[in-house]
Parts: sequence; structure tokens; C-alpha cells
Amino acid sequence: MTDAARTGHTDIRRGDWVDRWLPAVARPYARLARLDRPIGTWLLLFPCWWSTALATDGWPSVWWMALFAIGAVVMRGAGCTVNDILDRDFDGKVERTRHRPIPSGQVTVKGAIAFLLLQLLLGLAVLLQFPWTAIGLGCLSLVLVFTYPLMKRITWWPQFFLGLAFNWGALMGWTAVHGTLGWPAVMLYVAGIAWTLGYDTIYAHQDKSDDALIGVKSSARRLGAASRPWVGGFYAVTVAGLVAAGLSADLHPVFLLGIAAAAVQMGWQVARWRIDDPANCLVMFKSNRWTGWLVLAAFVAGNVVG
Repeated sequence: MTDAARTGHTDIRRGDWVDRWLPAVARPYARLARLDRPIGTWLLLFPCWWSTALATDGWPSVWWMALFAIGAVVMRGAGCTVNDILDRDFDGKVERTRHRPIPSGQVTVKGAIAFLLLQLLLGLAVLLQFPWTAIGLGCLSLVLVFTYPLMKRITWWPQFFLGLAFNWGALMGWTAVHGTLGWPAVMLYVAGIAWTLGYDTIYAHQDKSDDALIGVKSSARRLGAASRPWVGGFYAVTVAGLVAAGLSADLHPVFLLGIAAAAVQMGWQVARWRIDDPANCLVMFKSNRWTGWLVLAAFVAGNVVG
């Protein structure tokens, strides 16, 4: 019997690089930080990179891009650790999450808190490399990091609050380059929130049956069978926001070609998505990595050509 068959529907895969390369004591913590599932890091990182590219006349700074990459790995891990500490009782009742390190007993709550503090210290070390305005924005993001996991208990739209948290980098990238916020960054932030509402509604359809049993709320449960047109609408707002951000930043019109390609990719997701097939939901969700790269290419091209 395969691991997938033994564990049911789960995105944890045994025998991967974590099992092969890390010592046994480190493996549960790597999985707690989701180092074995990097898609979340990419989705957190892309708004940072988009904003940096949008703000830069020419090629974006390798230094800023590298700092955002390191910060995304660390802070995504910290966010997942907070989420798993707060959701440990829920996670043990959901098929997809019951094998996570805390509900499965591989990591204690005290151990998770210590790991969280370590990640926050690393995140602070990265943040201090930025200008003071960006540092202030980064500190404000902690409010979202610590409150988002609670939203599924009180609202049908926790995906909106995830969007607020995951797209904060859209504000920080611009601020790192210019030292202050600008309207293109705000428009990009709105576009990113809509993007998150789309892809995380797709993701949430994996858990809708278990969520209903334990009383956890989500946009997938709220929208139900009507989710497809809503996700299409979220993605349409995303495209409009990306175009508005690029035009506001005076990018060369060539950037519209990349945004059009990203729109096609998002349309493909909506068309090929099977809302009652958890495996398909995961594939569609992960495909947003391509959306991220296409938008990044669009903004870089718009500044380099311009």
C-alpha cells in the first residue's frame, strides 16, 4: 500500500527531500514550517517581487529580491507554526491535516512555540536590512500573521484575511525601493487580495466536508456549488488591479502581454477545476505559481523596455 493510500488525502508526502536529507530530529519542524510544500512560500513571495519590480526603473535589485525570498521562507514558516498551534484540535479532526506534526504528536506545543520564536528572530534580522518605513510596515504585518488563523472561527471569509496577510509584500516592495507608499502598490495590494480569494477558495474545497463537520468556516463552504463563477470574478478583479497598477506606475505597454498570459492561466484554472475532487483542487491551487511568474515577467518587461 502506498503512503497516500495509508494516510488518505493529504499533501504530506513521505520519502521526499525532508526524509532523505534532514536528520530525524529536524524533520517535524521542517514540515511544521511547510518547507516540504513550498507553494505557500511562492504565493507569499510573489507580491513582494511584483512590487519590487513594479517600483524599479530597469531590472529589480538582486539584493531586495534575495531578502524578500529569505523573508518569505521564514515568515511563511512562522505563519504556519502559529496556524498549527492555534488549530491543533481542528487539524486532528480533518483528514488532510491530521498527520501534521502537532496533532500527530511529533512536535509538542512548547516545542512549536520555541520554534516560532526562532523564526521570528530570523525574520527580524532580515527585516532590519530594509529602510525604516519598510521595517515599520513589516512589523504591522505581525498583527495579520497572528490573527488570520482565528478568522475561520468567526467569518465565512477567512480567505480575505489571508489575502490581507499574504499580499502585504505588495506594499513593502514599493516602500523598500521608494521609501514611501504609492498608489501603484495599493492597487497591487488589492489585486493580490482578490488573487488570494480565488486560489484559496479553490484550496478550501479540499476540506469542505470535514470543515462542515467540525464547524470551521470558509469561502468554499459559503459559496458551495456557486464557487466557480465567484472564483472567476475574483480573478477578473485581480487582472484589473494588475493592469491598473502597471498603468499607474507608467510601465511600457508591453507589460500587458504578460498580464494577458496570466489571465489565460487563471481562466484555465477556472475551466479545469473540479470542485468536488480534492486532488484536482490541489493541482489548480499549485498552478498559481505560473501566474506569479507571468506577472513578475510582465512588470520586469514593462520597466526594462520602458
